[in-house]
Amino acid sequence: MRLSYVLIIATFLAPVRVSGQAERNMLTGKYDSAWLATSLSMQEVAKAWPSYADRARWASLDTVYRRQLIREGETAFNYQWQVVPATAYLEYVRTGNRYIMEDIYNMNVTALKKLVFAELAEGKERFVPQIINGVWTLCEVTSWSISASIGLQRQGPGLPDVNEPVFELGAGITSNVMAWTYHLFRSTFDRYSPLIAQRMKQEINRRILQPYYTRNDFWWMALDGKQRMVNNWNVWLNFNALTCILLVEDDAAQRAAGIYKTMRSVDQFINYYKDDGACEEGPAYWSHAGGMLYNYLSLLKQATGGGIDLFDKSLIKNIGSYIGKAYIDSNYYLNYADAAAKLTTDAGIVYLYGKATGDQQLMSFGAYLAGQQQWQKAVPVETMYGGLRNLFMAAEVLATPPAQPLMASGWMVGTGIAIARDEAGSAKGFYFSALAGHNEESHNHNDVGTCVLFYNSRPVLIDVGSGTYTGQTFGPQRYSIWTMRSAYHNVPLINGVEQQAGKQYAARAVQFKDTGPLVSFRADIAAAYPAEAKVDTWLRSYTLQRGHSFTIGDEYRLQANNGRNALHFITSAAVSQKKEGVLLLDTGRDSLELTYDPRLFKVTVEPITIDDKKLLQSWPPLVYRLVFSMTGHRTRGKHRLVVKKAS
Repeated sequence: MRLSYVLIIATFLAPVRVSGQAERNMLTGKYDSAWLATSLSMQEVAKAWPSYADRARWASLDTVYRRQLIREGETAFNYQWQVVPATAYLEYVRTGNRYIMEDIYNMNVTALKKLVFAELAEGKERFVPQIINGVWTLCEVTSWSISASIGLQRQGPGLPDVNEPVFELGAGITSNVMAWTYHLFRSTFDRYSPLIAQRMKQEINRRILQPYYTRNDFWWMALDGKQRMVNNWNVWLNFNALTCILLVEDDAAQRAAGIYKTMRSVDQFINYYKDDGACEEGPAYWSHAGGMLYNYLSLLKQATGGGIDLFDKSLIKNIGSYIGKAYIDSNYYLNYADAAAKLTTDAGIVYLYGKATGDQQLMSFGAYLAGQQQWQKAVPVETMYGGLRNLFMAAEVLATPPAQPLMASGWMVGTGIAIARDEAGSAKGFYFSALAGHNEESHNHNDVGTCVLFYNSRPVLIDVGSGTYTGQTFGPQRYSIWTMRSAYHNVPLINGVEQQAGKQYAARAVQFKDTGPLVSFRADIAAAYPAEAKVDTWLRSYTLQRGHSFTIGDEYRLQANNGRNALHFITSAAVSQKKEGVLLLDTGRDSLELTYDPRLFKVTVEPITIDDKKLLQSWPPLVYRLVFSMTGHRTRGKHRLVVKKAS
């Protein structure tokens, strides 16, 4: 549960001054508040999401899924609802450990979801008393916010202030579960006591709706007039706000005003995106950024009877198709920024996003993922809205011909991400990606000019990603973490100096070409280094000769050379020296030769022990940093390294 639920919660970044890409305002620029007030209706929402009382529809659910839900619910039938100790909150301040608090809290929320789905599937009220215990426990909890985000309150991090509810991801996820439970079981609860639903509504209003209605200073809203980074928090929390407003708010005028505010805020999320639709946070965040945009726009479309529909816009289509472009093979994805290399992507969102935008490739990818995740045996119900959606569309998804989006090449020019493989539709042979961009992206690593390389679906040159989140991850010491530093990415060390964080540290003169036999990427990455690196130009290039080789090239001009220049590469392959000038990289399936000029480089292989649980889900316990130390004191030069199948 930590991976699918808690890990993504940890996306808080201190607001920085970053401007949006364009003032598109796709929502509020076309639809005004007066139009919205007359267009809202729950009819389409009610059709899309079956009520508890609609026993015929729940009885129509596949027997396999009904049994699955009931079995899961029975595991929580005697669950003992827990209180989070004060010391668990304070642990985050003391040591940076967030999971001491989150693990306890998430057990409660997870148990409640299991019970709700079990009761929906069975319909005998067997689980209702325990559901009541669960919602009552959550109503009694001081805060729905997690310890890592409580610092948004005026009192700062530590214990939650009961007088200032903070609307952040933990509170958003909990409120979504509570809003759906209120909506589905309100009349049932009333037969036990009218105070149950009344209390739930009161707490949702106090903790979520009133702060949302009255405040513009939550950074993720991007409504305070400041230019700032806008990431998945925005659309995720606005989706939760929209859900709560639709399911809980009774005042029609307030409902319309609140929903229009979500539109103003989500416009800022859309405005921040580049036209290529790439998720700069990485594919691990796509389900909670681009994917959550689908959830938001889909629910808004339902709530307006189809009146608001942005799925025909090219940018919205590109935001969806990004997840296919970031796919490598099996469960490997590009993992720039804080993303993990191995993911379980939300198959339902992928399929529905493709259906909404008319993207057949995306629909087929969703079907492929559903088959990979064995939807025929069980469907994911980790969220209320996702579970309700998946249960009733599983047959449609599984009936769709599955296919992986194995594209020959792709160029996301705004974000600076290039991808290419030996052959479209096949994972055989080489696959590579390169990154240009700058060093102030959301969840940034200092990695301008880096690459990843796969061969026959196995990683060769890798981006390690980020380890388990702690207080340090999003604090001032972020770039003291080795996985964030350029010294542990596939880029040079120049005069002993690493890349620095900041938007000014960026690639220049970026080019990408696919001529068929050859695919090339080239960028001047000199500006990614501070002045003390004393570098005028450093042209890093990657060339894929399809069916033959992958070449890494550098052409540089330095102001001075202190003898501390090196090329760094991280590999998960086993490394050995075949002969002078040739390293062997064994992926466990194939042996590759990495050829270099031994007159220009002295090579060392540094083992790196991986002991972080999150990193171990993608990588073996031992990876290696290849250090190609440049000989001599040349201030101008060029060189190349070539990777090909071992002979």
